[in-house]
Amino acid sequence: MTTVLGCIADDFTGATDLAALLARSGLPVSLRTGVPTESTDNSATLEVIALKCRTIPVADALEQVRQALQWLRKAGAQRIFWKYCSTFDSTAEGNIGPVAEMLMAELGTKQTIYCPAFPENGRGIFMGHLFVGEQLLSESPMKDHPLTPMRDSNLVRLLSPQVRGKVGLANRLVVAKGPDALKTRLELLASESVAHVITDAVSDDDLKTIATATAEMRLVTGGSAIAGQLPRLYIEQGLVAAPTDRARAEMPVGGQIVLSGSCSAMTRKQVSHYIGKSAALRLDPITLAHEGAGAAEAWLRQHSADEPKLIFATAEPEEVRAAQKSLGFEKASQVVEQALADLARQAFRSGVRRFVVAGGETSGAITQALGITRLEIGPEIAPGVPWTFAEVEGKCVALALKSGNFGAETFFEDAIRLTEAA
Repeated sequence: MTTVLGCIADDFTGATDLAALLARSGLPVSLRTGVPTESTDNSATLEVIALKCRTIPVADALEQVRQALQWLRKAGAQRIFWKYCSTFDSTAEGNIGPVAEMLMAELGTKQTIYCPAFPENGRGIFMGHLFVGEQLLSESPMKDHPLTPMRDSNLVRLLSPQVRGKVGLANRLVVAKGPDALKTRLELLASESVAHVITDAVSDDDLKTIATATAEMRLVTGGSAIAGQLPRLYIEQGLVAAPTDRARAEMPVGGQIVLSGSCSAMTRKQVSHYIGKSAALRLDPITLAHEGAGAAEAWLRQHSADEPKLIFATAEPEEVRAAQKSLGFEKASQVVEQALADLARQAFRSGVRRFVVAGGETSGAITQALGITRLEIGPEIAPGVPWTFAEVEGKCVALALKSGNFGAETFFEDAIRLTEAA
């Protein structure tokens, strides 16, 4: 099967979010973790490659993405989507802009758009400013993100230091006039050598307009919501046949566990809610750094596979800052990711087959630890958060890989309940 759209995501939860929205179209979607090493012979119509490159050094991110692009082009992809978080998680150094600029050079295109809006999850862009619900990004809990604190809401200002080309804006007044008006605006900006265009969007109708206007672009960048509009256009354009019913993987029978490394505001609420409904253990980075994860491993052995369990490093911003000050920025994160990855392997050996994982970095560490290279998309638990299925050592496992701020307060409980109803 020839791939029509090739997508590259900068973290694992973002990739599952993207795959879930693409799968709503009914077209075949394949989600691969890490740069694929297998042949492109069995590629899907819509391919998603999940990388772990959001906060790594720019040079490393560029190399990973370049390799992913090469694989997708071998699979036949003529259109590429660069997916990052709907809260534009990055720093002045990158990695969103440098990766986009490299992809533009590789694909020979002189202009692309940036649209992280996800109205269904409360992310909107107005006059170039990103909102989280009714709050500006810079006033939302994202201002205290431990890896990418977002202290500015103006996407033009955020992107400009990351790229060499000019950055411009197609604002809501243009988008509201429809695809033709937006195309005209993009052409005008191109004539002024503006290579990077922020596009406003506050509703799904705006996303439809933007997708229609940019469907011919070789490279589009943004959050999963704008990509979710593309399969419909490909069907209308005759690039792919309308979908037919396909068999879905069955939910595996086996134990359950929730593993949370995210420290986002919503995850903190989700952890607090679930503590009263399960056995719970909190991981402390400083303790892990000095004593290892032996105590946590012993705790896990004391609880059966079937028992509801929560192991979390989720903490308040001031606690995160204290750990980073004591251990250093990178080590504070690494010890938590390594511990949760080791615990996931132990849980699998004990019979756990259903994993709920909170946090992009955590999801990447756990999927890599379990040796997962490809995931099948299952039912959505919340917008952009599906159950996914994979094979580990010959056993089927289900994973819900949740971006930090996604899902309702009851998400962990909702996710497990959905598996029991399947």
